[in-house]
Amino acid sequence: MNITLRVWRQPNGVAEGRMVTYGVEGVSEHMSFLEMLDVLNERLTLEGDDPIAFDHDCREGICGSCGVVINGVAHGPQQTTTCQLHMRSFADGAVIDVEPWRAEGFPVVKDLIVDRSSFDRIIQAGGFISANTGSAPEANAAPVPQGDALHAFEAATCIGCGACVAACPNGSAMLFTAAKITHLGLLPQGQPERGARVLGMVGQHDAEGFGGCTNIGECTAVCPKGIPFETISRLNRDLLGALARGNT
Repeated sequence: MNITLRVWRQPNGVAEGRMVTYGVEGVSEHMSFLEMLDVLNERLTLEGDDPIAFDHDCREGICGSCGVVINGVAHGPQQTTTCQLHMRSFADGAVIDVEPWRAEGFPVVKDLIVDRSSFDRIIQAGGFISANTGSAPEANAAPVPQGDALHAFEAATCIGCGACVAACPNGSAMLFTAAKITHLGLLPQGQPERGARVLGMVGQHDAEGFGGCTNIGECTAVCPKGIPFETISRLNRDLLGALARGNT
């Protein structure tokens, strides 16, 4: 395959960025998208050019660090992580635009890399759960309804990639925040701090500059783990309940 890449190049967070065009020849359809970028970077390095900076780590769809916007869609045409997207998803001769996540809460560091430490601060704002010290309790000592357990596990699969933010026209991180709130809010261990947790995390979400949710649903369409939209409804119920009770 021969493809044309138009890649966002930005040397640092304060410089102006621009789209730069590269031709990439001899691309195997079995390559992942990141492997294709590796091939291009090898060539750029040999030519004395600055390679394209992009985030990656496990390359197994687990860590969520590899996210970029491909042809206007977070992670590209398949509902998966960028590292698990293969070049067979594109036609020979395709022109592919590659950009970083676009959101106030995700400032560009360089090229396709953005600073996603705002997600860490949202999690930190949730605080800790109350837990007794001593030996581990019997697993079945705290019965949990099967439905709650399944929904909690579903929310806990969020990898924090930020695709929901990149896809949302408001730049909202509500799906991520809701997933982190829901998986504890449905379990007995998360009940003592449930109200304070949702107030703290939503407050930090807003302080980081993320937009509000207006129920458009683009976030769930690109989420590689399929976090359902109803997770945000659970967040809203917890938030309203905490405000009504005056939790601090």
